[in-house]
Amino acid sequence: NRSGRSRAEIENELSSGRILEDGPVIDFGSIKDTTSTAERALTQARNDYLAAISAEGKSAIKLGFAGDGQTRLMGINDEVVQEVGREVGAFIDDDAKVQLCASYLRSNAPAGMFEAHTDATVLSNDDMKSIDTGDLKALLDEAYEESGLVTEAFAKTFYIGTQLMPEPAQKAIWAVYVWCRRTDEIVDAPRKPEDTNMLTDLSAWEIRLENLFKYGIVEDVLDLPLLDCKIKFPNLPIEPFVDMVRGMLMDIPDIGQDRYDTFEELHLYCYRVAGTVGLMSMPIFGCAKGFTDAEAKEPALSLGVAFQITNILRDVGEDAVKRGRVYLPHDDMKTFGVTEEQIFAQRLDDNYIAMMKFQIERARMYYERALRGVPMLSPESRLPVQSSLDCYGRILDKIEENGYDNLTKRAYVSKWEKLATIPFSWYRTQDLSKLIPLPGDN
Repeated sequence: NRSGRSRAEIENELSSGRILEDGPVIDFGSIKDTTSTAERALTQARNDYLAAISAEGKSAIKLGFAGDGQTRLMGINDEVVQEVGREVGAFIDDDAKVQLCASYLRSNAPAGMFEAHTDATVLSNDDMKSIDTGDLKALLDEAYEESGLVTEAFAKTFYIGTQLMPEPAQKAIWAVYVWCRRTDEIVDAPRKPEDTNMLTDLSAWEIRLENLFKYGIVEDVLDLPLLDCKIKFPNLPIEPFVDMVRGMLMDIPDIGQDRYDTFEELHLYCYRVAGTVGLMSMPIFGCAKGFTDAEAKEPALSLGVAFQITNILRDVGEDAVKRGRVYLPHDDMKTFGVTEEQIFAQRLDDNYIAMMKFQIERARMYYERALRGVPMLSPESRLPVQSSLDCYGRILDKIEENGYDNLTKRAYVSKWEKLATIPFSWYRTQDLSKLIPLPGDN
């Protein structure tokens, strides 16, 4: 059962992937089958949305999840509010001030970064003198702080890594993560009858992304950090953001894909929902002298694939029971004599354990390939990435410690265990670790 994706659609996209370094990493950047059911549905939703704006005006079009008597920011729903512990983005109810802050940021952008647009004004020198720039900077800081809270709530391991970064990079990663989180929530969160159609939201979200990168336009206060991030890191590309939207499209019921016959199919999904984060992060992390983005690309994608396989292995039982999804490749299940019925029944046996050992070995192979990229990063970025890699890899250890039962148990690494890995991560970033490796390291 591949839901709405036909075999021809899948093969068309897989055949366009680019193998990197003759290895197990495939770059699926900017690949999409415009004739597929999902792409045609998204295009139709986009056209309908734009037509509605033309006929009724943007203010008349409601998007996102309904709150208690209010329309929340796009991608913010009950789950996000519950995890963060309060309404997100509700610290300001003054769109004029948000737009003034955006104008201020655009006015400080490098010449030629954004194209002119009626909804993207810039401030003159006289305007600059007449406004309270300190107040606008405080608003931006608060938006960044809110982004940090969302990151901490949903990506605790990732957040610990950001705590080891210089402040500009730390904030930029929070901005990127919050955009990714909101994108994910548009597709994954349960919808009520009063909520907007999922495809409408996703098409509107993609248009917002395009407008931010092309014109510097923002729609709400949580767009401000991403705009600031783009200005401070001009090489931040839009392509991985667009590719992540394609990944979300793969998760939409009836037109997406909820089963994967081969690992190559799953690899495409892993690239779109996780490898893309590595590509978003590369301009922020920066490369060390003597290395280029092209050289660092394969390790960055390897880390994304490793992280996503780890997520999948951690959540096998939860994905099956709560979402009806089985991400494990069917070819692997067949090889090891594991059935979907067994997974839904949460029945652990020797066949399943053997398959988990194989999957964990595959994930660790991608972690090993990702490790090669740490020395390619700028010195200040090595510890955060190494720490995130080490902490996330510990989830695989926990699955082993749980007897490979990820059907009824969730592999959990405590905050103190994560913090305890940081000294070891630091040592691994030092040249001495190549001469005297830690026990168990290659």
